[in-house]
Amino acid sequence: MDSTRHLLLSVLLALCILFLGATGYMMIEGWDFLDAVYMTVITLTTVGYGEIHELSRTGQLYTILLIFIGVAFCLYVAGSVVQFMVEGRIRTILGRRSLDKKIGRLKNHYIICGYGRIGRVLCNQLKRKPIDLVVIEKNRELIPILDEDKVFYLSGDAADEANLHKAGIQRAKGLVAVLATDTENVFLVLTARQLNPDLHIIARASQDESKSKLQAAGANKVESPYEMGAISMARRIIRPTVTNFLDIAFAHKRKDIQMEEIPVNSSSDMVNVMLKDSGIRQQFNLIIIAIKKPDGSMLFNPSFETVIEAGDTVIAVGQEGNLQKLEKILKPL
Repeated sequence: MDSTRHLLLSVLLALCILFLGATGYMMIEGWDFLDAVYMTVITLTTVGYGEIHELSRTGQLYTILLIFIGVAFCLYVAGSVVQFMVEGRIRTILGRRSLDKKIGRLKNHYIICGYGRIGRVLCNQLKRKPIDLVVIEKNRELIPILDEDKVFYLSGDAADEANLHKAGIQRAKGLVAVLATDTENVFLVLTARQLNPDLHIIARASQDESKSKLQAAGANKVESPYEMGAISMARRIIRPTVTNFLDIAFAHKRKDIQMEEIPVNSSSDMVNVMLKDSGIRQQFNLIIIAIKKPDGSMLFNPSFETVIEAGDTVIAVGQEGNLQKLEKILKPL
């Protein structure tokens, strides 16, 4: 039985003993309910205030029995309370140490700084891949939400170098700065860039004038959620069908059609194979809409004679299961 159930059982037993004790005095001595409850309480707690009324011989024997029960019960309750407090503290300490060890083993992960509305949605989207994440959040009121979402996290200031080191910034693949203000994000980007010059950093900007500051601080990419929201609404007005298709492909709400980007590993059997000979269309019923080359150039709607090369990134549309099969071929373990 765990400590929480012990504590609940103690409370229930206390109520039961109090009720039975008061009932006994009412039946034996004929006292009213308040006097009976008062006598039961001072007897169980052994405070020694004395009887409020003269006790009969039977009442005295009943009181002796109640005292023995009260002493044993008080010891049990005290043990339950201590157990509840100690075990709860131990679980917290051990849980934090276990979490720190898991974070210490991460490599090529992403550090998400800030778990507000944007940070939480971002993490939920990234976990679908899945991608290893560590969140740094200084608002302790969000810790229960982080525990509920089962996210690795550190509680503290994201711009603190000690917290960034704990999050494994030297081993991380990227960092996303989505703190509350642009000023905080600028300082965070400056700190993160100094700690890891090769880190890929994406930052959120609330104001247009902050974009240049974030880029100068070292951000590789700066996004404005307000600007992106406005562009998205404009697209829904101008190209509603295209926007609806993109929603289906990227929202992961439907299994019949999705869009995925898959890097081509040098060990893949598809390397140096033409699309017409790859069997991607015939075996997996997928459509290759683009291939991104290692130099960053993009081949849209590649011809059937396009050769798949190591380092390419294939962008395909189709069912989730078929996309996973293609990923296993392009990225063999």
